[in-house]
Amino acid sequence: MVAALRPASCFPLMRYRGAAIMSFGQESQATLQISAKFCSVDLGFSGGDVGEPPQLVRIADVASELGLSQSRIRQLADSGAIPSTRSPGGHRLFDLGAVRAAVARRTLPEDPLTVAQEAEPSWIRELTLLGLSEDAVWRRVKGDLGLDAESPAGRIMGYAFTEMLNNAIDHSGSDMATISWWVTSDQWSFEIRDYGVGAFAKLRAGLHLASDFEAVQELSKGKRTTDRAHHTGEGIFFTSKAVDIFRLTSSGVRWTVDNLRHDVALGIVPEASGTSVMCQIDPSTERNLADVFREFTSDYAFARTRPVVKLFAIGTSFVSRSEARRLLDGLDADFETVEVDFAGVADVGQGFVDELLRVWPSAHPGKTVIPTNMNAAVEFMIQRGLPRADPPGS
Repeated sequence: MVAALRPASCFPLMRYRGAAIMSFGQESQATLQISAKFCSVDLGFSGGDVGEPPQLVRIADVASELGLSQSRIRQLADSGAIPSTRSPGGHRLFDLGAVRAAVARRTLPEDPLTVAQEAEPSWIRELTLLGLSEDAVWRRVKGDLGLDAESPAGRIMGYAFTEMLNNAIDHSGSDMATISWWVTSDQWSFEIRDYGVGAFAKLRAGLHLASDFEAVQELSKGKRTTDRAHHTGEGIFFTSKAVDIFRLTSSGVRWTVDNLRHDVALGIVPEASGTSVMCQIDPSTERNLADVFREFTSDYAFARTRPVVKLFAIGTSFVSRSEARRLLDGLDADFETVEVDFAGVADVGQGFVDELLRVWPSAHPGKTVIPTNMNAAVEFMIQRGLPRADPPGS
């Protein structure tokens, strides 16, 4: 369920909660992206009141705020682009106010994927999909561009690229696909653009869903496919978790997953045929593909997922049992633990909570629903709705 979506003129769509993103191109020119949440510039960089001691934080906090990997933060600090100091024990520390001020002095581009897409591709081909082997295309790409396929970034992008190209080959119904790569010293990005039926439309029809937004919801769960005999439904899910930024655009709907900022966004864009998938990663990333699999896997079988309620309920309420049933639909067969993220949900109804936390788990023994990121009102309703143990002697 989606409410109050911004008009197309308000995009780029990335919803960074007022925080900033810095990136560096080949000429090491710093740039800044700010939130487009309300189609206005609101840096929110106060830096603290005069006389306050500096707020010193560790590198992980700066990486989360700027939406960059920790390795990139080290590079920026080493180059002097952002200020840092050392603790007596040798740990790098940052004055968050000074970092914000340094970032705020930079220029304001589009979001990182838009910047990549507007540049001349480093590699572009239009390929016939019939009989195409995704592995062969990946070998050609990494060879032509000199990508280190054994590095953490290379392993992640090799997985993401072959999974997404295989989806286009097997599912799109398109004769052709345009494949583009952008490779610089600080980012690798690719786009696979087909001209077929559209990913959301195909999933909506195959699973009998009411809207494209429900199709996004199903994809975010994992293990949802219209061709279970040939596909597990895990490819898009794991790809969206492995890369720095994942974006899938189809049927005028754009779904973005930002793993650097731990954020997601939905947007409305001009409608075009087919599907576009874009992925981006920092070539110096320290993320390990095996760790991504382990995070969402139990006993070597994909057994966990994290449906994201905030994707579909920003500024709205969840009140009915049918909404809870729709959220959990299809998860009983494949998943043991379901984490429901209530970030952005203003309030919930008793029926929704009861269905989510009592009725559904009772009907599916061995399944667990874990609510997270609740505001005070939602947490109150959740606590009231949790199953209570029978009193002694009952």
